[in-house]
Parts: sequence; C-alpha cells; structure tokens
Amino acid sequence: MTTADLIGKIIQVVGGLAIFAAIVGLLFFFLDKAPKRGKDYWQLVVFLAPALILVFLGLIYPAIRTSLLAFTNNRGDFNGLDNFVWMFTQPAIINTLVNTVIWVLLVPTVSTVVGLAYAVFIDKSRGEKIYKALVFMPMAISMVGAGIIWKFVYDYRQSGTQQIGLLNQVVVWFGGEPVQWLQTSPINTFLLIVVMIWIQTGFAMVVLSAAIKAVPVEQLEAAEIDGTNPWQRFTNVTLPGIRGSLVVVLTTISIATLKVFDIVRTMTAGNFNTSVIANEMYTQAFRAAEPGRGSALALVLFILVLPIVIYNVRVMRKQREIR
Repeated sequence: MTTADLIGKIIQVVGGLAIFAAIVGLLFFFLDKAPKRGKDYWQLVVFLAPALILVFLGLIYPAIRTSLLAFTNNRGDFNGLDNFVWMFTQPAIINTLVNTVIWVLLVPTVSTVVGLAYAVFIDKSRGEKIYKALVFMPMAISMVGAGIIWKFVYDYRQSGTQQIGLLNQVVVWFGGEPVQWLQTSPINTFLLIVVMIWIQTGFAMVVLSAAIKAVPVEQLEAAEIDGTNPWQRFTNVTLPGIRGSLVVVLTTISIATLKVFDIVRTMTAGNFNTSVIANEMYTQAFRAAEPGRGSALALVLFILVLPIVIYNVRVMRKQREIR
C-alpha cells in the first residue's frame, strides 16, 4: 500500500466517523424539539442507539463471525469439527494449550502473592510511596517494551565473548557457561512468565494495598486485645476483609494472562515450544492463512475466559447482597 492509499484510507475512516457523529448530533437536535408524548422513550432509544450500534459492530458481530469461521476451512467451506480435532491432535498445539494453562496457574498466583506480601510489609512504613512507585513502574511499560527489556536480560553470546545479557553475565561470574535461555525448553516458558509477573505484581500491590487500608482499624484492635498475634490478625481479619479485592485481582490478571500475546511474540515469536493460544491464533489466522483454525483457537480462548468472568460476577453479586 502506497502512502497516498494510506492517506486515502485514513480520510475515509475520519470522514465516516464525522458523518456518523453528524447523524447522531442531528438525531439529538431533532429529539430535543420533538413532542413531549413518548419523548422519554425516544430519548432512551436515541441515547442508547449509538452505543448499541458500536457494541454490535465492534463486539457482537465479530464474535458471531469468529464462531462461524471456527467451523470452516481456509476456503470458507464448512468442515464441521475438523479444526477442533486438529487442535487437540497436533503435538505443537497441545503444547500451546499446556503452556497457556501453566501461564494461567503461575502468573495470577505468584503476582497476587508477591503483591499482597509487598503491600502488607510496606504498609505505613517510611518511604511507602517510593517503594510502591518502584514496584508499580513496570505497569507503565508496554508489553512489547517489557519484552524487549527482558530479552536483553536473557541475551546470549558465545562463551569467551563479552556478555550483554545480565543473566548470562551472572552465570559467567560464577564460573558457568552462558546459556541460550530463550531457546532452551521448558525453562524458556518460565522465563517468559517472569516478565508477566514483573508487570502484574504492581497492579496487585496497588489494589490490595488500598483494600488493606480500608479494613476497619477497630477490628484489628479488637483482635489484638483478644491476644492474637500478627499472623492470626492477618488471616482472620485482614484476608476476609480484602476477599473481594483478591477476587478482582486474580480474575483480572487471569484474563490478561489468557490473552497474553505481546511478550511471547516479541521475545520468541512462539518458537522453541513457547507459544500460547493468543500467539498461535495470530499465527494460524494471519501467517498460515488458516482463519478457521485461528477462529477455533479464539473460540477456545473465549471458553476459557468465560468461567472466570462468571465467577467474578457471582462473587460481586454476593457482596452486593451482603451490603
């Protein structure tokens, strides 16, 4: 695509958005002048219509389209469950599914535990704001940026040459030989997981720290008067008090982990047995010209995310009933 074509496409998109905004504005203008009978209902329809249209075009239609494509081949012909049979019979794809499960088990758990421990230990300490800022800083870095940073950390140079990778330099200092970390399976998967934990720990720490500060001081003082030690106060007072926040943190990080793509694509491109569902979905749909298989993987990803969302909604509903 030439520069002129790209500019033309941008003009078309901007023009389309301007026309859409103008139509919506005119609808609001004429609505304001409409008769009062039935005016409230028309207001409801017109105010909701733009949002509903955008939700349909950006969410509902793509979801339906993807679900239908999951049952077609690369020519668009219906092929039943062939894409799903392929998914669960190919060793490479099975390895991808296993990697995704490992990511979902480790990243939310470790991020939440480390974030919670950090929040508890630095609560009301001197320099609390600085310590929090240091841990939260990785959240300000994009996934691609974080992947590039850690790719340098894991960088490999042949033995006898100067190492620019921090991890291999440490190994050399202790008399070892440099290792091709990102090409060595299965340790490379866990090294990629470290990057995600590094990013998400700050989010867990901030949310849980705020939740801990919201626990009533009276409850903690009453527990202390009853003779409980700090660990007992933490497990019997603090943890129940921040249960809702823990659920939010775990579910949010779990969903983000299931959709992880940037880190894997940037650091290994899914090679050396490190691929996950989101990366494989992209590879099949856009690299291998197999949109049906990519859509099938997307459908499986949606099915994996759905129980987490349902559980989160149920917990929030129970908390609302208690209040």
